[in-house]
Amino acid sequence: MSSTEASTGALMAFEHAIVLTGGIATGKSTAAKLFAAEGFEIIDADRIAHEVLDAQHERIAEIFGGGFVKEGKVDRKALGTAVFADEEKRRELEALLHPLIYGEIEKGAAKLDALGRPYLVDIPLFFETNRYPIRRSLVVYTTKAQQLKRLMQRDGYTTQTAQQRIDAQLPIDEKRKRATYLIDNTGDLAHLKAECERVMREQLGLPSKNE
Repeated sequence: MSSTEASTGALMAFEHAIVLTGGIATGKSTAAKLFAAEGFEIIDADRIAHEVLDAQHERIAEIFGGGFVKEGKVDRKALGTAVFADEEKRRELEALLHPLIYGEIEKGAAKLDALGRPYLVDIPLFFETNRYPIRRSLVVYTTKAQQLKRLMQRDGYTTQTAQQRIDAQLPIDEKRKRATYLIDNTGDLAHLKAECERVMREQLGLPSKNE
């Protein structure tokens, strides 16, 4: 298959896809649950990544050491901390996992495209990796101050550690600029629900299940 054909095939696989993304601790996972409750099909890139990682546990042990694998499962938190501090190791891990993750996401997308209606692909680092040929994006936004506060509360990080995690991603304001659709999550849960409803009705042209 030529590179042109491969590219065309990839685009076809994501014909009805909309990326759901945001920054760490901006509320993307909560938004995904709200969309799922309204009947949206969602491909969860993180869940697929976890499954692929565990399936590659023997290779992970070979590359990074057996201490990162326990009973056939990869200690994701420990491995994440290790590669976060070592760019070479992080690239080695990405080279192993990302082609496998992409393949699984593409297979799921092809099945959902056959249904002929919009669906979401939840990809946290969509803009950072520039790996997926999906034309439309839905960004869940909070202010930078809210993002920092929520991350510290959620994961128990110090201010410095939380800021380092945030800084490892594209700034949320830049993602906001690149978004096709935007969900404002600067308020409470009721506000987030209303924002998701608004996007469904006004921008995706779909009625909510309550209409």
